[in-house]
Amino acid sequence: MTGPREIELKLECEPSDLTTLQSHPLLQEASEQGEADLESVYFDTTDQSLRQAGLGLRVRRSGERFIQTLKAGGDGLFDRPEWEQEVAGPQPDLGVLADTPLAKVLARKDALQPLFTTAVTRRRYLVEQGRSRIEVALDTGRITAPVAGDRTIPICEVELELKDGVAGDVFALAHAVASLIPLRLGVRSKAERGYVLASSELDRVRKAEPVPLREDMSAAEAFQAVSHACLRHMRLNEDILLLGRDANALHQVRVAIRRLRSAFSLFGDLIDDPQGARLRVELKRMTEPLGHARNLDVFLATTLPAERERHPDEPGLLNLETQLEGRRTQAYESIRTLLQSAEWRALLLDLVGWINAGPWLGDEAEERVTLREEAAREFAARELDRRRRQVKRRGRDLDVLSPVDRHQVRIAAKKLRYGAEFFAGLYPAKKAVKRHVTFVKALSELQDHLGALNDIATGHEVVRNIAGEHAGASALFAAGITAADLEARTRKLLAAAADAHKDLVDAKPFWR
Repeated sequence: MTGPREIELKLECEPSDLTTLQSHPLLQEASEQGEADLESVYFDTTDQSLRQAGLGLRVRRSGERFIQTLKAGGDGLFDRPEWEQEVAGPQPDLGVLADTPLAKVLARKDALQPLFTTAVTRRRYLVEQGRSRIEVALDTGRITAPVAGDRTIPICEVELELKDGVAGDVFALAHAVASLIPLRLGVRSKAERGYVLASSELDRVRKAEPVPLREDMSAAEAFQAVSHACLRHMRLNEDILLLGRDANALHQVRVAIRRLRSAFSLFGDLIDDPQGARLRVELKRMTEPLGHARNLDVFLATTLPAERERHPDEPGLLNLETQLEGRRTQAYESIRTLLQSAEWRALLLDLVGWINAGPWLGDEAEERVTLREEAAREFAARELDRRRRQVKRRGRDLDVLSPVDRHQVRIAAKKLRYGAEFFAGLYPAKKAVKRHVTFVKALSELQDHLGALNDIATGHEVVRNIAGEHAGASALFAAGITAADLEARTRKLLAAAADAHKDLVDAKPFWR
């Protein structure tokens, strides 16, 4: 998709933080300043066909002027196609959008209607940063929707839009602002939040969404789109986790981070530079507390209830649960401390800055340029072939492998699964889509069995930790019973995993 593009970074904060930022010399000395009250009405069909196509259409009133804007999803976070025109009044003018993706989505019989409204006070500053001019917009207001009644969504954010210059300067400015006030990476547009309000989908845990890849993308563009999708997935669920303990949100945050780390591995040499290597190490280090809490969630929600069914008269199981619940409370407190820390917020800004303007994009060595410019389809096919061979080789005789070797099969299968999900959009042909469904189903079966085996391994770890500390005799006894039962389940799962591996080997690659 080609057309005008909007390069903009959204950052969320609190109203008091905006007051602090307004009075800082960074903005007070800006070359241009202004303030306006903006009211935007967003339109869609009754079945929300624009939303389903990844489009957003609004008409914004500013004083006596009406500006119509159509935005597309772009790469999912930072860079989006945008078409903007002044129109005669508050209703959309579809005639000026005939050469945009909107024309392909709307049938002649489809009627647009207003769905929700954003009312914003925008304070605007034009800031010189490095070689660039960047508009800093401080937005406060709210989103309303007729179907939502009195329920509204507040708006409080900083938007950095590149007017001319280089993307790296946007991230440099973001860090300068983040040194003054707490900022959190924003991943939802106002339009998306309005749709959430209008559809009563607030505070819902989100699974990974399809990555918006196109057949004409380069490998570098594909990496950026994949990484943005992972960061978006993480942030949507992080917001829920910040509100309180939620095992499902924690699980999805971990899935998003694992997917991001897998993307780093899948794209390998393409993105290799010292800054990226440092960020990957930091991401792994800082997110370790999430794994500890997740292990306790699984043990308390799955392993322990199964033990109660097997041993309903064993009193030690209650004592064991009490001990582990205390540990889980502490684990979630550690997570909350992490997610509220300046170090975590800075890491996310560093990551999105490196993805979009890191040294890997500026390396002019011939082999690096070739890697970046390679067609994403060719890159994906080669990488998926390599990962498939890896799973096939490592998974031979799976039912007799050592736990360490089984873990390596699980890691390889996980990366192949994420790669298959990431790159699906590059192969839209009917035959490829059908093969993709079969391939991913076989891969999911293998992953499920290997995941259950991993849960058993972490269950043993939980039990060992109890045994290694000052626990009551009844809790220790219950832990011993649990360990024995876990071992009995292992043999059945190994046989099932071996069968699933054979099915995966027989599944035809969807990328060929």
